[in-house]
Amino acid sequence: MRARIRTARKAMVVAAVASLGAGLLAGCADDGKDDGSDSSSGDSGGKTTISVGLFGTMGFKEAGLYDEYEKLNPKIKIEQNVVERNENYYPALLNHLTTNSGLLDVQAVEVANIAEVTATQADKLEDMSKAPGVDKSKWLPWKWQQATTKDGKTVGLGTDVGPMAICYRTDLFKQAGLPTDPAEVGKLWAGDWAKLVKVGERYKSKAPDGTFFMDSPGGLIQAILGSEKEKFYDSSGKVIYKSNPAVRAAFNLTADAAKKGLVQSQTQFQPSWNSTIANSKFAAIACPPWMLGTIKGNAKPDAAGKWAVAVAPKGGNWGGTFLTVPKSGKHVKEAQKFVTWLTAPEQQAKLFKVQASFPSAPSAYTMPEVTGATNEMTGDQKIGPIFAEAAKAAPEQVIGPKDQIIMQGLTDNGVILATKGKSAQEAWDSAIKTIDNKLDQ
Repeated sequence: MRARIRTARKAMVVAAVASLGAGLLAGCADDGKDDGSDSSSGDSGGKTTISVGLFGTMGFKEAGLYDEYEKLNPKIKIEQNVVERNENYYPALLNHLTTNSGLLDVQAVEVANIAEVTATQADKLEDMSKAPGVDKSKWLPWKWQQATTKDGKTVGLGTDVGPMAICYRTDLFKQAGLPTDPAEVGKLWAGDWAKLVKVGERYKSKAPDGTFFMDSPGGLIQAILGSEKEKFYDSSGKVIYKSNPAVRAAFNLTADAAKKGLVQSQTQFQPSWNSTIANSKFAAIACPPWMLGTIKGNAKPDAAGKWAVAVAPKGGNWGGTFLTVPKSGKHVKEAQKFVTWLTAPEQQAKLFKVQASFPSAPSAYTMPEVTGATNEMTGDQKIGPIFAEAAKAAPEQVIGPKDQIIMQGLTDNGVILATKGKSAQEAWDSAIKTIDNKLDQ
């Protein structure tokens, strides 16, 4: 993850999470409760209330999945409690996992945090591989593995993934003399991120006034590293981001694009970045499916139908979430049954149709909700097959416990500086100083 507009994907600034009190994650977004509903996670009106802790807009409610489950199970009521940003949600969740208190029946975990939860908190969570009706073969192998401990315990079931594509403005590409057909566009940079930067140079030579090729340096480096099997950690758990040539190559390529003026001097998911979507200030963006939701949420109405989706230079993943069931939850068995149903291929396909959260269950890729999927921003283009191929091509990536901290350092304290006149080396030095300081804390 994560379309679900999440944490690192939302610009809204919210207050830090308050005490979780009474077992509920206090949130800043709509908590999905009707007026007058019981605010506790206990039983209400003779029904069993399953409490669900989420971050951002994951779309389960919007897709009607709670209502559907409640109709199938009349004695169940679903109550979601949402924190807008993962940077506020996750520290509180980790604290409550550590103390094994204040946890809801179901807790979402973002992919950037799943390694830490799997490695350090597995004893607090149910082994979902043993839940009735769960079949690991229904998930992408690499998605299942991300939430599985070394001794084979699976602490969460995957909801969505973020297969990488490139979304672009067909009108701006046309004005710059570039092809606009998705198949032809994908051929321009097939197999090599450096080719993408070369296309950016072509764009800049004839670019409409006031526009850039890509939205941000952070988005570019995130996409490049999303296609690498190893980036910040190796398979033994050792931190290797400074010594991994793939990381430095991605950093230098992004810094080069920034130096050449091909990317805006913007940090993603901030208000000023949002406004560049509204004002059509860039032509292309690294684009997992959920990014289309971000684009739609910030674009002006006349942008609908002007976007298209092309295959990325290499298969990769950006985003995705898991649903866990804490052992200390009030309704463990009911929660396991609900999570199993909610993450089944059929429900994942329905979620994609409404929310553009791409399924982590490959069998969903042949369902009409995916094969025939279109999006308001991309007109009548069938986008599901592009993302399905990207999901299948994504590497089984090594995820470390502090991936989020390292990536944020490389973007917000690193490549962004290359848009402000710093050399690639100066930007790199700034990034690693920030990252190492945070890793030492």
